[in-house]
Amino acid sequence: MSNHLNHEKSPYLLQHKENPVNWYPWCTEAFKRAQKEDKPIFLSIGYSTCHWCHVMAHESFEDEETAEILNEDYICIKVDREERPDIDAVYMTVCQLMTGAGGWPLTVIMTPQQKPFFAGTYFPKRRRYGQEGLIEILERLAELWKNQRERLLDAGEEIASAVTQDSQYSSCDKNELDPELLHEAFHQLSRQFDREWGGFGKAPKFPMPHQLLFLMRYSYSEAVPEALKMAEKTLNAMARGGIYDHIGGGFSRYSTDERWLVPHFEKMLYDNALLILAYLNAFQATRNREYAEIAKNTADYILRELRDECGGFYCGQDADSDGVEGKYYVFTPEEIEQVLGKRDGAEFCALYGINREGNFEDKSIPNRIGHMKIQEWMPEDIRIQKLYKYRMERTSLHKDTKILLSWNGWTIIALLWTGQLLGDRRYVGAAAQAERFLRKYMTDGNNRLYLRYCDGEAAYAGQLSDYAVYALALLELYRGTFKVEYLKEAVLRAGQMMDYFEDKRDGGYYITASDAEALLTRPKEVYDGAIPSGNSVALAVLCKIAALTGEKKWQDAADRQIAFLANVVRDYPAGHCLCLFTFAGVLYPHKELVCAVKDGLPKELVEYLRKTLVYGLNVLVKTADNEKELSKCAPYTKEYPVPESGTVYYLCKNGACIPPVTEFGELGL
Repeated sequence: MSNHLNHEKSPYLLQHKENPVNWYPWCTEAFKRAQKEDKPIFLSIGYSTCHWCHVMAHESFEDEETAEILNEDYICIKVDREERPDIDAVYMTVCQLMTGAGGWPLTVIMTPQQKPFFAGTYFPKRRRYGQEGLIEILERLAELWKNQRERLLDAGEEIASAVTQDSQYSSCDKNELDPELLHEAFHQLSRQFDREWGGFGKAPKFPMPHQLLFLMRYSYSEAVPEALKMAEKTLNAMARGGIYDHIGGGFSRYSTDERWLVPHFEKMLYDNALLILAYLNAFQATRNREYAEIAKNTADYILRELRDECGGFYCGQDADSDGVEGKYYVFTPEEIEQVLGKRDGAEFCALYGINREGNFEDKSIPNRIGHMKIQEWMPEDIRIQKLYKYRMERTSLHKDTKILLSWNGWTIIALLWTGQLLGDRRYVGAAAQAERFLRKYMTDGNNRLYLRYCDGEAAYAGQLSDYAVYALALLELYRGTFKVEYLKEAVLRAGQMMDYFEDKRDGGYYITASDAEALLTRPKEVYDGAIPSGNSVALAVLCKIAALTGEKKWQDAADRQIAFLANVVRDYPAGHCLCLFTFAGVLYPHKELVCAVKDGLPKELVEYLRKTLVYGLNVLVKTADNEKELSKCAPYTKEYPVPESGTVYYLCKNGACIPPVTEFGELGL
């Protein structure tokens, strides 16, 4: 029989709808029942492509013995962390404070008033190798709840207070912002850098694209070649390793080893979008065509396998096939020769490290470790296409078909960059279609944003990252097309971000809106982890809009956010790399360019932006058709007349304007 998850849309929740555990989604009904029956809450948070979530589900949540204990002594709630990042953020903080670590599946036990007294991640059904089992934990805590409840209630109060305290941040004087923060972040990353295999720290290794973007920006601005070399070493190693899908394109979530060989095979939309940006930035910095190819192959993977028929993009794909991790991706030499023939098969096996010994149990993950060039066979090679087709027919991957607004925002930016830098309008068109999808399907009757769309239903109020990343995507679409509608919409969303999320007293932005459901605490996300924090993206949005519009309102908002984040990042700058990337735009030289032209876009400007690595340049294009709408967004442009013919360029450098010119080459950019 189905439990209370039967009518949910989340693929993760639906995976648990027939568990013998009487799961509820996060809802008022569950908490009311807990209070009425005087039971604690068992909260389990995960996501549909999480391998260890599946393991715990098979061991415990599909198990009648475990379910009997849960149903007897607890009210059980399942949460998809991707649908409710606010709930996940609160209770992940709880877990980190209580255990010093975190991850998924996230396991929390708390009072009906949402005050936690136990937290952890994966637990086996019964004690194993010194790790306490879930059944032992459930029985012990149920006994304490019945007979020594004060101990648990006191612990819950103490933890709730600690979580609230942990989420408090305050601003500092904006004049404290200086390049030393960037220097310290570079030195911290340099100390952690793996000089043999790239990446930072020991295994497991995560791509962390925003760290690489920061290093490339730092190298450019400070003339530090070592920073670019660190980024390149990492990008090269990932592209040769098994974390990169050499047959279908795209990257897995992370590598379990130092060489990037054996991944945790799930593929996530946001990882691939951010990695596209890192590889394209490296392509601009070095003109190494291999980086462009990796970015293109990854963009093609997203378009081919994660795109909804209406233009949005799904969350990702599972690590498991037929209940076996990595089965979809691994091969034996016999399989390769069966598909490609003896000669081509042997050549492929030699190039991609496939042998009888295997590198993942008794099979092999295709990789190019040890080869100088990242790729020799391109995806359009008929042999790669044959292997891709064979792999698709051999087994399948579960796909999480939720469409998350913020992740789609990053994907729009990635596709736009791909189309612009590689001169392929197909990607720009896909980015524009995705934005139309968000505007049509993920906006409510009050013109507020939804967080997710799935199976024809939009749900959950948009959170900080949704507004911030969407606004950033709109600004990038404006930069790529110079259509004023994108700038106008970006200003609208940034205004909503300020109105509903800003902490007017202590600075910064909360994860949830002022009119959202109240949780244990209202946290501010500031750390740039797997995904850049909403506060870092908000900073980027405010700085860009301030530069483009020239409006004091936006500059004041940017100054407030700079003051807030300058204080936050001081303790560990390397943990805030997207924030520092934006700080660089404030600290280093910047330029504002208004291009006034009768109609169309000057080819010289378009080609310059396509071919040149440009930091700190903000461009507006004013035409006879858009001058009225542009003046609403950027009032100062009223003073820049549209010429009867030709083009006039108005350039300002670091707040000082130079005389207008009519030839692009005279700008000296």
